[in-house]
Order: sequence, then structure tokens, then C-alpha cells
Amino acid sequence: MWRNYRQWGDSRVALRKKELGIWREYTWKDCYQKVKSLSLGLASLGVEVGDRISILGDANPEWFWFELAIQACGGMVVGLPAGGSFQEVKYLAEHSQSKLVIAQDQEQVDKLLEIKNDLPSLKRVIYWNEKGLRQYDDPILMSLTELMASGEDYQKSHPELFEQNLALGKGDDIAIILYTAGTTGLPKGVPTSYRFLLSSLEAAVAANPIYESDEYVCVTSPGWSFEQTLGFGASLMIGQKLNFPEEADTAPEDLREISPHTLIYPSRLWELVASVIRMGMAHSTWLKRTLYNRSLPVGRKAADQSLRDGGNPLGGFFLGMANLMAKLIVFRPLRDKHGLNRVRVPYTAGGMLAPDILELFQAMGVNLRQIFGSVEGGIISAHTKSDFKLESVGVVAPSKLIRIANDGEILIHQEGCAEGYFHDPQATQRVFHGGWYHSGDAGYLEESGHLIFIDRLADMRQLADGTRFSPQYIESRLKFSPYIKDVIVIGGEQREFIAAIVSLNFDNVAQWADRRKIYYTTLTDLSQKPEIGELVRKEVEEVNQTLPPSSRVRGLVNLPQEFDLGEAPTGPAKSRRALVEERYRDLVEAIYQNKEERLIKAPSVYGEERPGVASAQIRLIRL
Repeated sequence: MWRNYRQWGDSRVALRKKELGIWREYTWKDCYQKVKSLSLGLASLGVEVGDRISILGDANPEWFWFELAIQACGGMVVGLPAGGSFQEVKYLAEHSQSKLVIAQDQEQVDKLLEIKNDLPSLKRVIYWNEKGLRQYDDPILMSLTELMASGEDYQKSHPELFEQNLALGKGDDIAIILYTAGTTGLPKGVPTSYRFLLSSLEAAVAANPIYESDEYVCVTSPGWSFEQTLGFGASLMIGQKLNFPEEADTAPEDLREISPHTLIYPSRLWELVASVIRMGMAHSTWLKRTLYNRSLPVGRKAADQSLRDGGNPLGGFFLGMANLMAKLIVFRPLRDKHGLNRVRVPYTAGGMLAPDILELFQAMGVNLRQIFGSVEGGIISAHTKSDFKLESVGVVAPSKLIRIANDGEILIHQEGCAEGYFHDPQATQRVFHGGWYHSGDAGYLEESGHLIFIDRLADMRQLADGTRFSPQYIESRLKFSPYIKDVIVIGGEQREFIAAIVSLNFDNVAQWADRRKIYYTTLTDLSQKPEIGELVRKEVEEVNQTLPPSSRVRGLVNLPQEFDLGEAPTGPAKSRRALVEERYRDLVEAIYQNKEERLIKAPSVYGEERPGVASAQIRLIRL
């Protein structure tokens, strides 16, 4: 921060924030002065080296300034989830023993006032958006304006303190305590050093360069590890501009105005964008739908050809010309509408995207790439523009040394990881031992250096003969088929083999059947045609060839409908799988009893898309 202020001062914009429809710009000099005043204000309140200070709010310039102000005092930042419940905020603030909490607005202040008596370490709540708070008279409260004024007064008696504090900082100091997602229990805090954050950023930039002229839009929580590195970190170290939307509702339009060069979304946000695109096309004019449906296969072929040819986007004259027309007429306007026209480094993280979503963005010319890592291990692997595999999570970073344990667990050498958990020596010993961080993830390395993520070890299953397998891994590979919309893989300690319950992509299957003049009355009827059974069997056999013999799918059924999960159609894969097995218990038992057919009642859709209910004989297919 200090270097950028000295180098660029007022000549370069550091960040922008949209306020009342207008982008307000802040130079590096503006940011430096605000950070200095805030930091000295914190010092005047008694903030010392090692103090934990939480920030509760959405991505805003104030988040950025307060983070640096806290760190300049030698304090540790703790990011609290802006949308978190009272219980979540209370747990994290209490566990981190936060001395102060920086809050965004009245909503967040109200949460803190509700739980302040349960937080013995809490001394002050400082807020930056004063709307609705002017009449609050609780002595624990303080506004950003008051804090900055205190900092300016404090500077008069301590004119060199800010620069002296900066000079005391070291790479191994703790910058921020990042909390895990808490999927296997309560969230655990990971004290993260500046050196660790920088090494993660360097690993990402080595794979996909970022430049000082790049624009970046902050749409995720600054408390997310990837936002700390690829957002805030890249801004400080490289100089890319940060842009903050006015609010969540205006984010899509604000994103379009900026059209960033670098972008990182959690996988669920990319899924949302893909859903919006598909929904928009489904409700557009006949001409737009036709152009989109004709362009999509062309874009996919061109993207595949480009990867095979090491970056040649034309992939042959005729395909190149068709793809150029598709880009001009369909894909460029579509990218522009969603703020993706200039994106050069688009990342997805936090979960594997379905193959059809990755292929959609690749076809549009958005070279979406997976980045894989964790709070404890940092950035472990990433795709590059020219080295991309749908089934992998990228190439292992040169700075990371990993190995695969006998049970398939991915281990990362501890030298490139965090040192442990905050106030939890038992969890630290359980996960960090023998010189390695035990990630809890199962996977394997290809000779090409690509890392294949299979599943969480805790979600692996075991057959009666002791064979361990990952239902999620097999499901993700089966979904690569254009004829399979969804699938649940089943098996367990009482089962002799692995089976799959398949929900067909009826649009693609119907087109396939029509081209071959296979006649059917309803989609229920179509799903049980022998030809369709053979089609899906071949798709499953193709995936089986990539699996160990003992982990291959040996039985399957094609459902005449999408999965019917009643009131709980979404959720973690494990709970969703349990719901499917419970709902289709008779069908599951039929598979393992070696029966040829099973009668079930299922919704039936006719050619005119009129719903009905019909009993259907479900064919069981053996492999």
C-alpha cells in the first residue's frame, strides 16, 4: 500500500465504488490517507499487536481500508459473514476473541447489540454506514467519521507512529484469520500469514498472469480466501483496479459497466449465471432461440478444437468461419449482457461445476478455468488458458509439493501450508502431522501434472468386498454425457456392485430418437425403449473404462422423469443421494435382486408437454 502510494499517488485509480448510480473513484493517495487515519484511530483506542478485530459487512472500499488499517497496527483481521445469523456471528467473534468489530450498517449493528453481552472480549463496535444509526446512543458504538477524526488528532502527538508500525511488520506475521466452511463440524480458524497469502497469489499469477491495467469486480465476501488473494492481494501487489457494486441487486448491471478482465466466482454463482442465460433464451423470440441453439454446438466444437490445437481458435476454415459468425451474432452480445466481454482470467472455485455449464461458457468464449485450494493449503492447482481438462482441477502449482496417500487422500507438504488452527491444538495435530497437511480430499495425479479431485474422503463409500469408491466422482463423469441430465450412483457395505439411477436429458434423447426414426408416444415410453437403454449403456461403459474394474457401474435404470425429491430437491450431494435412495427404495432393491423390470408409478409427459400420471415398467440394464 505504501509502495503504491509512493509510486502512483494521485495519478492512478486504486478502486471505485458505485454510489447513487455514479462510480466514485479513489486514487492510491486517497486510500493511503484513509488507511493512515483509520489505523491511527484504532491505535488511539488501544489496538495492539496480535489483537483480533472482526469486520462484518459486504465487499466495500471500507472493508479494504479497515483491513489494511488493522494490519498496520499489527492486528489480525477476522472476516464475519455479512449474511450470517446471530449464532454464526456470535460464534466467530467469540472464538476469535475479537476486541473490536467493524460493522457495515444498521442491520449488522443490531446483530452485534443483540449479542454484545455474550462477547466478553468486545470493547467497541465501529460502523461505516451511518444511515439509521444517528439516534443510537449505546456507548459501545462509534462511527467511521469519529474514528478518523480521532486518528487525525492522535497523529499530532504521534507524528511518526504509522510509518514506525509499518516498518515493524514481517512476512511471517498473521494478516488474517480465515475460517473454514464448517462442513464437518464448527468452523475452524486458520491464522494466515502475509507470506502464505503472497505465495498463493504468486501461484495463481504464474498460471494466469494479472496486469496492473486489469479491472476486477468484488462480488464475493472479502473473508473468502480466494478474494483475499486474487482480489485484494492482486490489487496491492500488481495494481489491478478494484470495483465495488452499489449493492447486490445492481451487481449484474455494475458488472456489465466495468466488464472486468479478471473474475472469480464460487461455482454456485456460475451456475446461477448459466441458469439466467438458459432461462433468458427459453423466453426469447423464436429467432434468438434458433440462433442460440445453432451456435452452441459450433462454439463447443471450436473450443474443443482450440484446446487440442494448443490455442488455435479457428480449428479449420469452415468451423472457424461458423464460429466467427456465432461469436458476432450470439456470443459477443451474450457475454456483454453478463459483463463477460473482456474477461481474460475467469475462475471458478469452491466446488466442481457440472460439465454442461463449463462447456456452455467455453462455447461462449469465456475460458472458464478451475482453481483448487483450501484455507489450510492455499492455492494448490489451477487451469491455464492452454492447459485445460474438464475432468481435472488444473495443474499443481510449482510451489506445492503433494503426494497421494495409500487411501487416496491428497497430502500437501506442510512447508507450503498454514501452520494450524486457532485455539485448537487437537484439530491441528489431527490434520497437520508427519510434515504434511492431510486435506481430507481424495484424488490422484495424472502424468501430465493435472490433479483429479474425486471427493471428500468422508463421503466415499465401500462395497461388500471392501472396494472403496466415490459416488460423486462417478456421477460427475457420467454427467459429461449429453444424454444424461442427472444421475445418482448407489452402493454400500451390503451391496455387491455399484449401480446408477439415471435421469435422461429428454431434449437430447428425443432428438437422437427422432433422427433414427424411433417412434414413441410419451417420454416415459421413450425412456424405456431398448435403443435408449443401449445408448445410455454405451455412455456408462465409456466412463467405466476410466475406472478401476472393482469400481465400475454394473447396473443401471433410466427413470421416466427427473428425480422427484418432494420438498427437498437441493442440498449437499450426500443428503440428496440418501433422499433418492429412500424415494426409489423399491427400484434400488430390484436392481440388487437381479430383476429385469420393476413397475413404478411416475409422472408422464406427452409430446404436447401435457403432464399426466402413468404406471411404467422400468427396465433394468446390466453391464
